[in-house]
Amino acid sequence: MIIMQSIIFGGGCFWCIEAVFRRLKGVVKVESGYAGGKLENPTYEDVSEGKSGHAEVIKIDFNEEEIKLKKLLEVFFTTHDPTTKDRQGNDIGKQYRSVILCYDDEQMEEVEKFVREIQAEFNRPIVTEVGMTGKFYPAEKYHREYYEKNRENSYCTIVIDPKIRKLKEKFSKDLKQGID
Repeated sequence: MIIMQSIIFGGGCFWCIEAVFRRLKGVVKVESGYAGGKLENPTYEDVSEGKSGHAEVIKIDFNEEEIKLKKLLEVFFTTHDPTTKDRQGNDIGKQYRSVILCYDDEQMEEVEKFVREIQAEFNRPIVTEVGMTGKFYPAEKYHREYYEKNRENSYCTIVIDPKIRKLKEKFSKDLKQGID
């Protein structure tokens, strides 16, 4: 039986987190985009300038029979720093904030409980924003599957490759076959 759910994660540049979550069994679709702002139909430029209020995010569609929300949360909190406000590495600004946007109250309760339980594992407070999803705007086509199409790009080798290595080390049994 297929039980599809969706959730939105923002953990810095969407190129990074898209590359991570595309590799997980049970993840059916990952789409880069923008959420959490006020401007209708924002462009990459609008979001990059930091004036739209949106974060770079991914929308994950997943089969709950194959992967649970808890596993997605474990991966999310392992592959980015949830203790830095409006920043991931050299990516600085509200558009790079750590955020989880839920589709229903049940998800929200599970996420909030998870965050409370893992706080002790971090030396600083978790600053990940948790809320209900509003409008999700898909990113422009050239942002989709960026890592797969641009692996030799220095951003990919310096920033994304270490996240993929960490994913492979800590979650090897949860990875899809055939995706490098």
